[in-house]
Amino acid sequence: MAIELFGFTIGRKEKEKVLPSFAPPVTDDGSQVLPPAAGAYGTYLDLEGTVKNEIDLVYRYRNMSVFPETELAVDDIVNEAIITSAGVSPVALELGDLNLSDKIKDKIRKEFNEIIRLLDFKNQAYDIFRKWYVEGRLYYHIIIDPNEIRSGIQELRALDATKIKKIKQLDDGRRGHDGTITQTAITAHEYYVYTEGGLQQRAAPTIKIAPDSICYAHSGLLDEQRKMILSHLHKAIKPLNQLRMLEDATVIYRITRAPERRIFYIDVGNLPRMKAEQYLRDIMSRYKNKLVYNSETGEVTDDRRHQSMLEDYWLPRREGGRGTEITTLPGGENLGQLDDVEYFQKKLYKSLNVPISRLESDTGFSLGRESEITRDELKFSKFINRLQLRFSTLFNDLLEKQLILKGVIAKEDWVKINENISYQFAEDSHYREVKESEMMAGRLNLLRDAEDQIGKYLSKEWVRKNVLHQDEDDIESIDKQIKQEAKEEEGGEGEEGEGGEEGGYGNYGGQSAQMGNPAVN
Repeated sequence: MAIELFGFTIGRKEKEKVLPSFAPPVTDDGSQVLPPAAGAYGTYLDLEGTVKNEIDLVYRYRNMSVFPETELAVDDIVNEAIITSAGVSPVALELGDLNLSDKIKDKIRKEFNEIIRLLDFKNQAYDIFRKWYVEGRLYYHIIIDPNEIRSGIQELRALDATKIKKIKQLDDGRRGHDGTITQTAITAHEYYVYTEGGLQQRAAPTIKIAPDSICYAHSGLLDEQRKMILSHLHKAIKPLNQLRMLEDATVIYRITRAPERRIFYIDVGNLPRMKAEQYLRDIMSRYKNKLVYNSETGEVTDDRRHQSMLEDYWLPRREGGRGTEITTLPGGENLGQLDDVEYFQKKLYKSLNVPISRLESDTGFSLGRESEITRDELKFSKFINRLQLRFSTLFNDLLEKQLILKGVIAKEDWVKINENISYQFAEDSHYREVKESEMMAGRLNLLRDAEDQIGKYLSKEWVRKNVLHQDEDDIESIDKQIKQEAKEEEGGEGEEGEGGEEGGYGNYGGQSAQMGNPAVN
């Protein structure tokens, strides 16, 4: 293991074999790409303002997340993705498809539990996932003991997304003696740049960090130029701004049009302009009565010093008119209609992939049969699954480094086993129980309806596989249980045991219904 830059680097310092190509590698992690021979420090800060724009976006995402409607939507998303309950980890490691010995699997599970402990994921899962969802990126500094590398990761320290940036510096292409391209624009160096005062401050001291010392998990969403990582809140920027402006305009309209005001037409005769204005002010001060309540003293006083636009109007009228007159200006109508506000609220929820039904407080949530689940809730569930899969890159990156540091596996072996490692997030237990019970009840009803057709048009095996959704292992296990229970009962050596051996279909207690199998085909 070689130590370079700041931090540590896993693996050998030998360069990997690069095959010739005329195109540079695709960058899909939002890293800043530097041209060949670019400076190591500071140059990237001046490239097209990408870094500054990205930092501005992070600040905007943070401000959006505290807006009431946005906060409720984000809270619904995080609560669906992260289920926290006492004594249950929010995420578990699945190694069923991994072709390794049980001893190695136990070591992998042990190191994964250590990663969960370092993240304090059982207590901080909600906050970690919410930060990743809102900002669209998550950085952790992986701290190890240089003198005790085999002890693995010692601490995971969260980093501010506005202070760190991933850099990829390209190497020059080379040509052979015959002019053919041997390689071109390959990634020569990868590192992270960290600035304590923020990347937007050019004069601040900058630290280059080795890539293996940083854990970087992002949303996977890129802008149209594929230069910046976007948050899932990005598409809600316009609907949120429209909702804010409309609410402000609605409040102003309500305040200005709600009161009913009077219009006083004062007859000023043939008085000159100056005298007419003075006469109008005298009349206003004589008849205008403005009562003010003092909340400190509890007194009601007469304050004639101020004239508000929300109060009555006083207008002069020349001789020859109808004389002094008082009319009433009615207040605004339809002040209670909020259809436009509700429209943009729904538009905001749609932009965040949250079902509209969750916005309406008077709408109940059904936990019944599968047929009662709305299409929006189904789409929302699939969206949550995609978020969990993308977020799992955090565990994948940390687990890889931990296993290699501890010497459990080699770096070359991780590439082979990586695709067989998955992460199972906890589900709402109440919802799952209700779901499974309803599905099982539906299968039993189908079984009773098909009982008369068994032996005529349907076989017992077909019923067990297609109605009860039992696989070969379930059938074998259930048959053994039926036979064993028949032997244990008094007089159970006869027909019941034989019936179990033949593959009776009535007992399915060992089968656990899966969420993806429908109750009715």
